[in-house]
Amino acid sequence: MLSTALALMILAVLLAWPIPILLAGAAWPPRAPGLALALWQSIALAGGVSMIGSLLVFGLIPFGATPVAAVAALTGHVAAGTLPAGATLTGVMALCLALILTAHLLLNLSATFIRAERQRRRHHTLIGLLSDPLPFDTEGTRVIDHAAPIAYCLPGGTRSATVLSRGLLSLLDADQLRGVVAHERAHLRQQHHLVLLAFKSWHSALRWFPIANRAENAVALLVEMMADDQARLEIDDRTLAQAIALVGTAHLDEVAGTQSPAAVAGGLDYTSSADLVGPRVSRLLGDIPGLGPIGRTAVLSATAVLFLLPLALLVTTR
Repeated sequence: MLSTALALMILAVLLAWPIPILLAGAAWPPRAPGLALALWQSIALAGGVSMIGSLLVFGLIPFGATPVAAVAALTGHVAAGTLPAGATLTGVMALCLALILTAHLLLNLSATFIRAERQRRRHHTLIGLLSDPLPFDTEGTRVIDHAAPIAYCLPGGTRSATVLSRGLLSLLDADQLRGVVAHERAHLRQQHHLVLLAFKSWHSALRWFPIANRAENAVALLVEMMADDQARLEIDDRTLAQAIALVGTAHLDEVAGTQSPAAVAGGLDYTSSADLVGPRVSRLLGDIPGLGPIGRTAVLSATAVLFLLPLALLVTTR
């Protein structure tokens, strides 16, 4: 199993550095943000499985010829309080590291989701008290009395909400406002908050990985582009780009002197940073064509291969 452990280690290194760097610098993701997001998810999952799997397989070498047989033998040795012949301190440490890393990632993911859910519940309560429903709207849009132009969505199991400020209503015309609302509702329908929380958890758990921050930023931009694509079904590209530029350049935190309610809520904020606004506006005004069939097939194939490769290495180990 040593060759499998080495192969998984090499794959983990590739997925932790050069492959994400290449994807982050590629020019095609704006042409197919949904496919690019799926590829990022595949890289994150495969990277985690490869990293843990390499440690696990290396540590299991003295226990059996295959991972399944070795795990069964390990269980028996743990119950008996013994070690097989050939077991070394390095192997035992590798097993401990695999268990610790797995627990660390899972606990961090759970803690991230629990904190976010608590924040959303508190904010839903505040929004219910401090906002009014948008007239003639039946889809849970709320209006807060805030001078800065703010729009964000607040996910929830049974009471999702799209929150707008009076400053936004006075800044945008009817078509621009329709595009903003369509954008926010796309976030809710496509459950983008779950994807963002997963990558936020990954970044929080692996702060020593520079690529974790890059991945979180890339995914944040991709979900905004996906929501933009839904808004483009409601209004034309130029009108949507104008709305994004108007809201994005308002510098609401500096002008209002307060923190954005969306930042407190843990919601998805349409009034995002300049790093997200610029590429989105350029994409809308640049008339960028979608990815062709060959390109889409290549990305889908790469996504499937990266996701399945570490699992195949673990299952077919001899």
